[in-house]
Amino acid sequence: MSEPQIDPAGNTQQFKAFAQRQEPEPAPARRSYVLPVAIAVVVVVVAVVAYLILS
Repeated sequence: MSEPQIDPAGNTQQFKAFAQRQEPEPAPARRSYVLPVAIAVVVVVVAVVAYLILS
């Protein structure tokens, strides 16, 4: 039985096709507004408590 012949250019062509493919641009990460809103709520609560304690 003869061994199958391997095309030496086959792997190179596959690599070039892989390296030159166009990948879609990643979508920009959507900002989460949970943390800034939570910080704002904490600041307001601390301000109200401080106002009530000092008045």
